[in-house]
Amino acid sequence: MRVDVISIFPEYFAPLDVSLIGKARERGILDIHLHQLRDHAHDVHRTVDDTPYGGGPGMVMKPDPWGEAIDAVLAADPAAQPRIVVPTPSGVPFTQKLAMEYASEPWLLFTPARYEGIDSRVMAEYGSRMRVDEVGIGDYVLAGGEVAVLVMLEAVGRLLPGVLGNVRSAVDDSFAPGAMENLLEGPVYTKPPEWRGHEVPEILLSGHHGKVARWRRDEALRRTAANRPELLALLDPESLDKHDRRLLSELGLPTRP
Repeated sequence: MRVDVISIFPEYFAPLDVSLIGKARERGILDIHLHQLRDHAHDVHRTVDDTPYGGGPGMVMKPDPWGEAIDAVLAADPAAQPRIVVPTPSGVPFTQKLAMEYASEPWLLFTPARYEGIDSRVMAEYGSRMRVDEVGIGDYVLAGGEVAVLVMLEAVGRLLPGVLGNVRSAVDDSFAPGAMENLLEGPVYTKPPEWRGHEVPEILLSGHHGKVARWRRDEALRRTAANRPELLALLDPESLDKHDRRLLSELGLPTRP
């Protein structure tokens, strides 16, 4: 996968050289290119922002530098088109489903903004001829979109074939489609069996795969009920067995027939 990122702080992306993403870059699974937006601002101060039309606080990033920068990236492969991702708190929510969708793309272009965002004509211009997604990573506002790009690249990169040592790791994630869809992952344990007076649940030491699977599902239901109860409403009622329904009833949560 090719990834391009345009930013006024390309140095922000040093973490992409470490851990799983860094190894994926070394192995050629991820081909990441960083671009300085100010290289496309031609006044003496390399200005990339101006006051907003209509008044109001803050500054808006100018369309000219962004247009020139995006055009320069597109010129790298005129026969192809990237999917452009614009981080913004006013965008659609970034989810595991969207991460999986992005992981199937051959080319992504991220355009993290600062200040009050990018002049909306930039999205209109490129959205008329290619896919442009405005995406937010949560219901809060950051100083800039760079950290959101790091979050998305981490989520997307680990889904690419060959990045994770165990392919089951991505399948068993919270929010991953499958048998545990819409449930948070339950607690996990490793050696030693006792630590500072805390013992690993006995069922996990039993070797009984069926009982272990049942325990993990019960704990996933309990954690979801405690931390994200709204997700339980998204469960397919037909995916709930009698044990699930009894547990949810004990937790004081209704289940649909």
